[in-house]
Amino acid sequence: MLRTIEQKIESLFEGAFGRAFRRNVQPVELARKLAKEMDDYKMVSVSQVYAPNEYVVYLSARDRDQFESYEPALVKELEEYLAEHGRREGYQLLSKPNVSFRTDEDLEVGLFGISNRMIQRETPDSPLEPAVEPGATRIYRATPSETESVSAAELGMEPEPEREPPSVTVDGAQHRLAKPVMVIGRSKDADIRVADPNISRRHAEIRQEGSAFWIVDLDSTNGLAVNGRASKRAKLDDEDRITLGSSELVFRRAKSS
Repeated sequence: MLRTIEQKIESLFEGAFGRAFRRNVQPVELARKLAKEMDDYKMVSVSQVYAPNEYVVYLSARDRDQFESYEPALVKELEEYLAEHGRREGYQLLSKPNVSFRTDEDLEVGLFGISNRMIQRETPDSPLEPAVEPGATRIYRATPSETESVSAAELGMEPEPEREPPSVTVDGAQHRLAKPVMVIGRSKDADIRVADPNISRRHAEIRQEGSAFWIVDLDSTNGLAVNGRASKRAKLDDEDRITLGSSELVFRRAKSS
């Protein structure tokens, strides 16, 4: 089914869309990069994997003018593509994917940006946190064959300063969070080992999801608390204090070097 939708978009590119986009942004590139945004900004919950459901595509005025007459049809194709991609990957969406186009005068022909967010539309209650941060807008370059992210130098931007990885301090010892998932517990196989008899062998884990870090209880015996508040899953901010058993851990964000 996914291949069929992608082939339909590619056939549009090779036909009427192809004549308009031969040297500009191609619809099939938009589809692939939108799917990449969905993959990159998914959020792992206790029992579900949630993915963004709202996407904004930023285009130069000339690129957007190329498909002005069939923009609604293209938007519908992209939304169907994302819906099928989400089903195939097993993602949970808070609503059907919504794609919209906006013109950005600062973009050159052949460059496009995508921002995303996870937003509840259909029901007032959501199993997620009340506020879900949107993904940052990323800029892509349109190429004849394969689309690649544009570097900061190519956009005339200064590179971001190097950053040290975030860390967790336990009993004065600092543990850098060098992996997307770090297990905390008494087990010798734990990434962050804590010698506390009140802590389970695999008590909790710290997960990196996009630019955010979360502490997640692994069905431990005594649970966990962040800044004195008991929780099964909590987003971490700089200097947050995590209580596991009778031990206290301090989370610290990355700092510019």
